[in-house]
Amino acid sequence: MPDHAFAHPSEKLFANLLSLYGISWSYEPVEFPLEWNDKGQPIRAFRPDFYLHDYDLFIELTVLEQRLVTKKNQKVRNFRTLYPELKILVVYQRDFLAIMRQHELGSLSDLAA
Repeated sequence: MPDHAFAHPSEKLFANLLSLYGISWSYEPVEFPLEWNDKGQPIRAFRPDFYLHDYDLFIELTVLEQRLVTKKNQKVRNFRTLYPELKILVVYQRDFLAIMRQHELGSLSDLAA
């Protein structure tokens, strides 16, 4: 796995799991404009966390509590509206915790340690 500066330890763990299963991925490979000013310059953008090459799929990983993901969900909705030809999957905290349990990897608090 290439050396990356992940924004959160959960992303590193997720990348390690993808690599373990032989899934080809890129970390934050593309930034998609979501909003432009009157000069046509992007003023708001979205950069999904992972791109899975073999699945032609973007993954957005969020370990925020569900009540805090409203802003991220809005970006994902905008992304889907502006780029309907692209596939994206959001992995929420509950999904990530299930993956961690399945692989006996501890809890989110263990990642911060």
